[in-house]
Amino acid sequence: MSTSRRDFLHTAALATAGLSVSPRILLSQASQEKVGSRRRGLLFDAAEVDRIRESTRHPRFAPYWKSMLDADLASDMRFLETELRLNNHVHDMLRARQILERSSFVYVITKNERHRDVAMLAINRILDYKRWDYFLEAGEHTIGLQRAPEATIAMSLAREWMDDVLSGDTKREMEKQIAEKGAAACFRTLYGMKYPDRVRGWGFDPEDDYPFRFDLSRWPFILNSTNLKMIPICGLGLAACLLYDTHPQAQRWLDLALQSARAFAPMFGSDGSYDEGVSYWGYTALHLTLLLEVVYRRLGIDERQMINFPGTVRYGLQMSMPTIGKPGDCVNFGDASTVGDVSVAAWVARLHRDPVAQYVAMSVGEIKSHFALIWFDPAVPSETPGKELFDVRFTNDIVVSRTGWETASSVVALRSGGPANHEHADRNSIIFKAYGERLLHDPFKAAYSYTLPHWVLRLTAAHTAVLIDGKGHQYHDGKEGTNASWAEAHVVEYQPSPAAMLVTSDATEAYRLVEPDTGLVRRTVLFLKPDVLILLDRIRMKSRTATVQVRYQIYQEDGKATWEVRRDSFTVRRPRATLQAFLASPTAINLRSDQHAVSEEIGVYPYLEASTAAQRDHAILTVCTAQQIGKEHGAVEIKPDGSSWRVKIRHNGSLYQVSIDYQNDLPVIQLL
Repeated sequence: MSTSRRDFLHTAALATAGLSVSPRILLSQASQEKVGSRRRGLLFDAAEVDRIRESTRHPRFAPYWKSMLDADLASDMRFLETELRLNNHVHDMLRARQILERSSFVYVITKNERHRDVAMLAINRILDYKRWDYFLEAGEHTIGLQRAPEATIAMSLAREWMDDVLSGDTKREMEKQIAEKGAAACFRTLYGMKYPDRVRGWGFDPEDDYPFRFDLSRWPFILNSTNLKMIPICGLGLAACLLYDTHPQAQRWLDLALQSARAFAPMFGSDGSYDEGVSYWGYTALHLTLLLEVVYRRLGIDERQMINFPGTVRYGLQMSMPTIGKPGDCVNFGDASTVGDVSVAAWVARLHRDPVAQYVAMSVGEIKSHFALIWFDPAVPSETPGKELFDVRFTNDIVVSRTGWETASSVVALRSGGPANHEHADRNSIIFKAYGERLLHDPFKAAYSYTLPHWVLRLTAAHTAVLIDGKGHQYHDGKEGTNASWAEAHVVEYQPSPAAMLVTSDATEAYRLVEPDTGLVRRTVLFLKPDVLILLDRIRMKSRTATVQVRYQIYQEDGKATWEVRRDSFTVRRPRATLQAFLASPTAINLRSDQHAVSEEIGVYPYLEASTAAQRDHAILTVCTAQQIGKEHGAVEIKPDGSSWRVKIRHNGSLYQVSIDYQNDLPVIQLL
């Protein structure tokens, strides 16, 4: 603490420069646009505190604010003083950082002394960590994937928000560690992703107690296209902005952060869609937003159009589902579980004066961060999205169709498209929610480690999808983590309308990677709004016969589902709605029920399965009707006619007549 300012800067510069990557100096991409500090707050100025304080009283934000204000500070103090383990980054450092973020923000808004004391203790405990992350390069140098960048962000904001109560020594030590433990680790990570051939091996810190170990040799390649690139981008950029006028490496940090952000931006589709799933969308978009906002406020560099921000908020909206029974429910393809935090929507609404983004900020997902309070602008009107957003085929080939945004609205989602981090083996799988209930399900809580039994929930067998001879399509073995597979599917037909949505997805190549004799795997989905769903599965082998299984997953997280299997039909009952399904095939169908071999401590995961005998060519038709509890389903009549079916459905006062000709690879579907 007694080190002079000049010595500190010299030491920090050397420490940061002493990276394990090539010692060559990067050419500065932003050197031509180097600017001086505008002396604005990282996210807000002192004059804006009253406005933010007013936002805490808004009904949308008040519950979250109350949870921050009324946090169990005694428990937090006890944890920080006596329970925190300095070799545990996954849980303990995460909690310390979360405590710091919360209490430093509460302090700057309220000057609450108890939160001040907790925040100052959290700062000291984070400073006590030998490293700010639990990954190393060459067994020696820290790389920052989550904990180091998250700590850098939290400490940078706390350094500003608590400026009036921090001692000079503490401020200097915070800045020193932000540079040496935070920015240096983030820089090393991004440099390794940019130049993976120069990386001298990534691995786990042997001193950390994280129980799982993966092969990290390809992580510089793998993580380059995942959310774990955006977090160090944000951390490095914030450190650069905080220390821009005082640290000799700040410009270099800024250059790499902005360059890396521009390289990452195409991970968001031109329409704003995001491949890793909607839960990771909010996390990733938020950190990109933080970077761009701070860089603009602090340095005057405007990159706030880097992605389609209005589009990406609409992606979050369209991937949401009615929330009866599961707050924040979403189209949970892959590891997604909820829509999650939508704070970025408040920023988009403010910047673009976007009424739909304001609707998302006010009505969709959850508020789980204080950034929404900072960005919320009550002057932006909120507008309920129109029918033009009911049907969407995203640029990543995920298709979602709905009847509205109300809790009883119906949603159908089809998982086509290519690989992504955090994906499952789920090509051509379906989710169907109606009257507030999940009726065709995609299970939650799949394991992140291949060594755990519930890894099975990642596989095709645990999705409302097709198996060939009991096998799903290609997926990796998990030894490198939850990264992308090679499985591809493609939408080959898409016809939305106000009354119906028709889509066909081809997943042949994904299955061919497992069974080379696979000739065709296609699923056609016809959604007759609001509550009739027809699935046609076409499977053909090239030269041999094979059995085919179609699985239908049941939502049983609350233990309130029941089901009944008959010869060629089944019924699934949930508390608010029921699903009735009739099956047809040119050959006999065998229906059964079972559940996945997962410990009940994790959950109960039942499914129904329709199987056909071994043959080369398969066509399996599933006709579903959804109904509110207490009401009767209508009549379904399926008449075969050579290579086609005539389907007549009378349900909830509507008559649907459909002709389905499956003779060709692309079936001909006609509403009569």
